[in-house]
Amino acid sequence: MTAITMTMRGVPPDPRDMVRVGFIGVGGRGAYLMGDILAMPDAVVTAVCDRNEAAVRQVIQRAVDRGKPAPQGFSGMEGYEYLLAQDFDLLYIATSWQSHASLAVAAMEAGKHVAVEVPAAITMEECWQLVETSERTRRHCVMLENCCYGYWEMMVIRMARAGLFGTLTHAECAYIHDLRSMFFDPSDQHHWRRHQHIVRDGNLYPTHGLGPVAWALDIGTSDEIDFLVSVSSREAGLSEYRARSLANDDPRRAETYLCGDMNLSILRTRLGRTIVVQHDVVTPRPYDRIFLIAGTHGAFRDYPPRLFLDGKGSHDEWLDPNDYKAEWEDPLWTQQGEIARANGGHGGMDFLMNYRLIQAFRNGTPPDMDVYDAALWSAIGPLSDQSVAARSAPVTVPDFQRR
Repeated sequence: MTAITMTMRGVPPDPRDMVRVGFIGVGGRGAYLMGDILAMPDAVVTAVCDRNEAAVRQVIQRAVDRGKPAPQGFSGMEGYEYLLAQDFDLLYIATSWQSHASLAVAAMEAGKHVAVEVPAAITMEECWQLVETSERTRRHCVMLENCCYGYWEMMVIRMARAGLFGTLTHAECAYIHDLRSMFFDPSDQHHWRRHQHIVRDGNLYPTHGLGPVAWALDIGTSDEIDFLVSVSSREAGLSEYRARSLANDDPRRAETYLCGDMNLSILRTRLGRTIVVQHDVVTPRPYDRIFLIAGTHGAFRDYPPRLFLDGKGSHDEWLDPNDYKAEWEDPLWTQQGEIARANGGHGGMDFLMNYRLIQAFRNGTPPDMDVYDAALWSAIGPLSDQSVAARSAPVTVPDFQRR
């Protein structure tokens, strides 16, 4: 960790009439993100890069088909170096987890602002590298945490900030998503993600759940995460699924999985609030991010969405949060919800995330998320690994703003 430099929190980028965007990684998630950018009149994709030349050709044609200028295309293992030499404002990185931090650092060193997919980093060293590079280069590094822009998340965060839940004391969140078939896809294109289950045991993917909760609890401003403890269950889901799904001669049968099926991490903040973060991608059950916010006057819990407010309705029954939309729907959804649902993935929250980021760079306003959020939310992953390895001992969570 280097000496403290000027903060990047609240720093506005220079305004511009048109935001010029580059992409590294357009074969999967990046192609979806690029679709959102192509739908925005005040942004233009000027350069794209992917190891797969066919993926580059496909997204270039997609831009042309949408009536946009054809971006420059680069491919191959070193294509990103040629892309970084081009003149544009903001780089989207949608590659494998292992390359997120190194590519983001290289981009900031090349003078680009960065929007990087989740998690932004998978080691503590990478988290600090992102912070220090952003501060030194004066370039933003924004993690693309789309779940912060979910419909219920944004509405409930407004309610929490207005005091409807009283003094906030507890939150729960998760990434529970059955990915077994993806991990053993015949093409094995997700081998890099399965590999994390071989070398790590902890919460491998914390940010989808933690991001909205951190916003609701004002983590990074009025409160900080102090420490965590983490425990993992035994591993069974991947190995049993593999045993009944793969051919006897498949080389993946020789793999040994370290990561427990369920990881449960408990975070305590400096104000004494608790956050439970779960991770399970190998158990057959419905998708769930939980998103529970609780305080002295009530609570909200998602999947399905339900609300409780002290003194409203029956003491033993949840309220229907749909009845509160007219008063508490976030203005961003009111104003942009229709186009978001029509153009963006994940129910429209992808589009709203990208829309807010592009508007920040167009208007010269600080982005909703910054490098400190990217580092903190990502750090829960490697810190949970440390706690699990130490028989669930408490692990201090650093303040990346060094206050």
